[in-house]
Order: sequence, then structure tokens, then C-alpha cells
Amino acid sequence: MAAVTTAEIDGARVYSRRGLSIYDLYVLGFNNHLVWRCPTRHLQALYDANIAADHVDIGVGTGYFLHRAAFPNTHPSVTLVDLNEHALTAASERLRVRGIAADTHIGSVLSPLPVESRRFGSAAANLLMHCVPGGWAGKGEAFGHIADVLVGSGVFFGATVLTAGVPDTFLSRATARAFNDKGVFHNSTDDLAGLRAALERAFESVDIQTRGSMALWVARYPRRER
Repeated sequence: MAAVTTAEIDGARVYSRRGLSIYDLYVLGFNNHLVWRCPTRHLQALYDANIAADHVDIGVGTGYFLHRAAFPNTHPSVTLVDLNEHALTAASERLRVRGIAADTHIGSVLSPLPVESRRFGSAAANLLMHCVPGGWAGKGEAFGHIADVLVGSGVFFGATVLTAGVPDTFLSRATARAFNDKGVFHNSTDDLAGLRAALERAFESVDIQTRGSMALWVARYPRRER
């Protein structure tokens, strides 16, 4: 794995055991519903509609969505990639309740994913990209790394908070500014057009919908030559 930047480490550090203990209530409950105005059920719907039997999840949080996902079979293969060991543990434990033994890897989405030569039917990066340092030129490299681990018909889906090109409110602007100041978010220049362009560099088919301050996407057919 390439060297991880200080900004990435600082952003991942918030996901301590204590932080993860309130993540579902604070992030998926309060923030998604009241601040970003995109209820969590819409993110769950992305999983239910697009997850494959061989799936890689990047930036796993608590494993909330995977724990509830409507997998297409009863014994899916799930791989987890995250910079934070606590998040990997929390997500893998929730999957274990479903009888799913996940493979876990510590890694950055800004580097080639540490999954050896595996190719997956689906990949997700949910509520991750607004935490990744840099603008879309750099974050687009992450989409390329994800495209590289998908099968030819693979699908990549996710959601991120934007600060331009979507409707905002006083609360959403103030919260995004505070999170950027703390180094938890890195999305002060993240716009809708830039997200689309970055995804289209890595995938042939891109569909993006917006709800409140959040963009939700489904990208298909990875480009092998970028």
C-alpha cells in the first residue's frame, strides 16, 4: 500500500470505538435525515438494488448497510477495506451475526485496493468520498482503483455529501464547514459536475441522483484504459 497521508489518517481517527458507538444514531440518524436531508433508507436502497454475491465495501462504518442488505444469495462473499481497524471489526462482527465471514483489509481508497487479483461483482463507497482529501482530480483516482477490482459487468454505487451543485441550507452549510475545519470532511470544493466527470472517467455508465445535499450514484462497466 502506498503511503497514507496525514489528512487520511486524521479523517479515519474519528472512527474510534466510542465514535462508532454513536455512529448509527448521529450520522445515519440525525445528520442524514435533518442536516443533509437524505434519509438513510435511500442509501440502504442502493445496497438492496445493486449488491452482488461477491462484494467489496470500502469505508465500512459500522457495517449498518451490509447487515441489512438484500444479498442475491444466502452465502455471499464480502470483502471489507478501511483505514480504521475499529471499523473493520465492527462491520465484520455485524456480518458474522448473519453467518457471513468477511475478509478484512486495511487500506486507502487512494491506493490500489489490497485485494490481490480478485475481481468483484459490486463495490460500494458509502459516505466515504466527502472524507477523502483532495479535489475531484485526486478523488477520481480512487474511482479508478475501484474500477480495477470489478468484473467487466461490475457495478459501483455509493453516496457522498456535496457542497456545490445541490440544494443547501444554513444548517448543512454550517455543519459541512465545521466538519471541514476539524479535518473530518474534505469536501469544501466537491461539486456535482466534478463528481460526474470523475465517475465517467472510470465507468462507462453513470447515473447520479441527488437528495438534499447528498449525491447517490450507480456506475457500471469499468473502463480498463484510463
